[in-house]
Amino acid sequence: MSRTVFTGDTSYFPNIDQIKFEGPGSDNPLAFKTYDPGRVVAGKTMEEHLRFAVCYWHSFCATGADPFGPGTRVHPWEVQGDAMANATEKMNAAFEFFTKLNVPYWCFHDVDMAWEGDSVAQSEKNLQACVDLAKERQKATGMKLLWGTANLFSNPRYMNGAATNPNFDVLAFGASQVKAAIDATIELGGENYVFWGGREGYACLQNTDTKRELEHFAMFLEKARDYGRSNGFTGTFLIEPKPMEPMKHQYDFDSQTVIGFLRHHKLDGDFKLNIEANHATLAGHTFAHDLRMASDASLLGSIDANRGDPQNGWDTDQFPSDLYDSVHAMMVVLEGGGLGSGGLNFDAKLRRESTDTDDLFIAHIGGMDSFARGLVIADRVLADPRTHELRFGRYTSFDSGDGKRFEEGDLDLQALRDIAAVNGEPQQISGKQELMENIINDFIVKGDC
Repeated sequence: MSRTVFTGDTSYFPNIDQIKFEGPGSDNPLAFKTYDPGRVVAGKTMEEHLRFAVCYWHSFCATGADPFGPGTRVHPWEVQGDAMANATEKMNAAFEFFTKLNVPYWCFHDVDMAWEGDSVAQSEKNLQACVDLAKERQKATGMKLLWGTANLFSNPRYMNGAATNPNFDVLAFGASQVKAAIDATIELGGENYVFWGGREGYACLQNTDTKRELEHFAMFLEKARDYGRSNGFTGTFLIEPKPMEPMKHQYDFDSQTVIGFLRHHKLDGDFKLNIEANHATLAGHTFAHDLRMASDASLLGSIDANRGDPQNGWDTDQFPSDLYDSVHAMMVVLEGGGLGSGGLNFDAKLRRESTDTDDLFIAHIGGMDSFARGLVIADRVLADPRTHELRFGRYTSFDSGDGKRFEEGDLDLQALRDIAAVNGEPQQISGKQELMENIINDFIVKGDC
């Protein structure tokens, strides 16, 4: 359960020991109050259920910069003028953090670890050098890679997207990055590979051939899938939905849009969904809704754990601290049988105003405890027979008689009309929404997690 703490020549978090579980009575901000990796809930340990991961980009690359001002944090691992030294020290800091937080997994974009060269070949060489470093550190610590991905949205060449770009040369360049990122993921034993189409969409509908772009997108994914499989990748390919931002409209709008796209192009055998909380809310849904749609389709693959701020209305990527969100999310995950090869990756960043060294630990600890509490409470809610009755008892009219015959396809429209004529006005049956909400509230406020 415990990872070996990594330190390079320099310790970037020298005053912080490996984070331990101290229980709900602790007031230590650098300790878990609920997350106990070995605690068994619903037949598995918390670590097995939650499969926590730390992302490389927000945690070790972001400085707190926003559209109105430069960053507020200067990372002590930044080495000026020497790209390889900078990449090495950033990785040392990352693995020290991963192992002191004691999470089992991490995630990366290609350009988080490495720096772009002046040619495709040079970029591949740079990434390979960083993969070699990461491989050594994984072996030394026991850390594992949850997933890798390529950043096909930041560089100006991708201003009109990558796989859906109207310029074939840009599409091919994007493919070169994906190939290298898949190679890196395979070499590091990654259990999944993610596609986030940040600019796969349009800004102006009138100058866009959407049909052709979507066909190109599907072909791009198909060829990436084929390359990965032919080179030994046995994990899951993941699509991450988001409705807009940075584009006006992105093709991977929400769970149901992606599900339809994958099934239409016969990609659902290899691809599942990576649901991000803040992306679901930007699409006008709840986090739990997009999880449920993916789970119902047997396509829930993994989760990016964060939250938004409804007052801001944009992708704020805040650390998750809403217990209702985590309870509702974990109810879906438990009912769906778990996350399989996926996990809970903290795609979240510190606030601009959070500038102390320990803030990154405090933020992750809070998020991990939120989902650990969510797991415990969700298990208790689902084990309560009232919960089952309130949800499934509403459908008992389909369990026998004419209702069952309808589900089995034995009643045509005329037969349904004749049944209505005989039965007359249906009896009202309460949905008992308030009771269901109160039951969940009661479990949350008991506070004995």
